[in-house]
Amino acid sequence: MSFKVTFIGAGSIGFTRGLLRDLLIVPEFRNIQIAFTDISERNLSMVTELCQRDSNENGLPITIQSTTDRREALAGAKYVFCTIRVGGLEAFQTDVDIPLKYGIDQCVGDTLCAGGIMYGQRGIPEMLRICKDIREVCLPDVLLLNYSNPMAMLTWACNKYGGVRTIGLCHGVQHGHHQIAEVYGLDKKDVDIVCAGINHQTWYIKASHQGRDLTEGLLEAFERHPEYSRTEKVRIDMLRRFGYYSTESNGHLSEYVPWYRKRPEEIPDWIDLGSWINGETGGYLRVCTEGRNWFETDFPNWMKDPAVSYTQENRGEEHGSYIIEGLETGRVYRGHFNVVNQGVISNLPDDAVIEAPGYVDRNGISMPLVGELPLGPAAVCNASISVQRLAVEAAVHGDDQLLRQAFMMDPLVGAVCNPKEIWQLVDEMLVAGEAWLPQYKNAIAEAKQRLAAGSLLPTRSYEGAARLKVKTIEEMRQDRDQANRNAGESDKGKDREKISPGLE
Repeated sequence: MSFKVTFIGAGSIGFTRGLLRDLLIVPEFRNIQIAFTDISERNLSMVTELCQRDSNENGLPITIQSTTDRREALAGAKYVFCTIRVGGLEAFQTDVDIPLKYGIDQCVGDTLCAGGIMYGQRGIPEMLRICKDIREVCLPDVLLLNYSNPMAMLTWACNKYGGVRTIGLCHGVQHGHHQIAEVYGLDKKDVDIVCAGINHQTWYIKASHQGRDLTEGLLEAFERHPEYSRTEKVRIDMLRRFGYYSTESNGHLSEYVPWYRKRPEEIPDWIDLGSWINGETGGYLRVCTEGRNWFETDFPNWMKDPAVSYTQENRGEEHGSYIIEGLETGRVYRGHFNVVNQGVISNLPDDAVIEAPGYVDRNGISMPLVGELPLGPAAVCNASISVQRLAVEAAVHGDDQLLRQAFMMDPLVGAVCNPKEIWQLVDEMLVAGEAWLPQYKNAIAEAKQRLAAGSLLPTRSYEGAARLKVKTIEEMRQDRDQANRNAGESDKGKDREKISPGLE
């Protein structure tokens, strides 16, 4: 069996390496073609060297095609993985720091809120350029497997405007599934779930063990848990008030809703600083910065470590390899996928990108009907969908009025800022992102004039309620295993530098 799989944004040491391992563990895939592409020649070279070493030491006859020419890498591909981050850490820094001036305290800023909206404005035009390349040089039945955030917005744009069949993939459902099993003292494989909603706001509407309903006592089980009662306070409170547990981490969820991060003095009550993902201000930016610095410094030692073993017990839980395995071999796989709704969840809009259970086999990807979400969870999702729709249309058409409306409708931005503050915030973010936002050329020129004219609303010098400093290389060397885990955790969605306005 032979076909081609292309990785866009392949210069990510942990994520690319893990996805490739998961693919090549499948016995029928020992002779597939692999292509890596990235805009960073240095990162691409290092990751290719490491992954080629892994493949060789596992005895596989694969030579990885590695090129900075995206169309060359895509030529003839049947499957495409995408893990880009447009603007890299430079743009990510503005997504976190500028909103802080207006009191908007984010943990992550990659899905919703001010940071997620602007991340989408940078990412959507580039995804549409990627789709154009895919349409022109890949196989006609190509499938784009998108891992880049903001997941729902990018997947929405690719399906509506990109002309490429696109499915969004995330591991949030798997992580929460583990937690539900753990609070009951069970193995994950013995707990059945149905999870539905939108990416990062998906709800475990059913959970059972040997026919016994687990949702009934779930709140008490989480409240009793010695770790989660401390680290998942937002998720537990949402469970208490909406009746269902949500997929995403404490830090992620806290910035998607209006209640937990709007008053600086209350933020520490809802978070835990034991891990960035529990709510630290700018936590993911810190980890990504440390991961990049460590990757660039410690790479020679990665080559000295033993190769990854391509054995079933080492296979990860990311959906991508299992989807390709199901489509190519007919083995049935059940996962949770981000797709255009089209009636799967009846009380969410048909045009929205939802996350719901799906089945894969040789016949394709099938999405069973979920029906209605409970009214409370549906209301939370619908608030976010309105923001996503506005943000997608704004990014595609370069419409800064729609962009400002997306900010207005965002739950946390609206809880913290008044309309005049939001208008000025958007001006600042457009100007800061000029290098990656060619579709807003005219709006940015006008924003510059307003910002230069004076009479601006006062802002603050604010580091956030729970900001930690970036570790130095020397500090990271004290725990190399943890630094390696950070590098792998942080590098999904690699840097993409300045976008040329002349690109089509």
